[in-house]
Amino acid sequence: MIVVRRDIVAAYFRTHPRRDSDGAARRAYAGWLAVSERATWLTPPDVKKGHPKASILKGGRVVFNIKGNDFRLVVQINYRAGTVEIRFFGTHSEYDDIDAETV
Repeated sequence: MIVVRRDIVAAYFRTHPRRDSDGAARRAYAGWLAVSERATWLTPPDVKKGHPKASILKGGRVVFNIKGNDFRLVVQINYRAGTVEIRFFGTHSEYDDIDAETV
């Protein structure tokens, strides 16, 4: 898959350095990114095979847990084009303040 809008995650870590002082969240995100770039997701069940705890939403949206559910990553997948667009990255509590289907 081609992952775009990585700048959202980079900006988050740049503006909230204390939320990842040990680098564990960055490593967890890097692991997710590596797996996602090697994946070929053609349907939502393909995503669930590799990420059983991912939440599949409407409109190609998927929510991934990063670093043991400390962080949430919301993406929009275009299965036909083979792209994953990052829409949101933040803590679990920050995620609670957004609408994952419209962000």
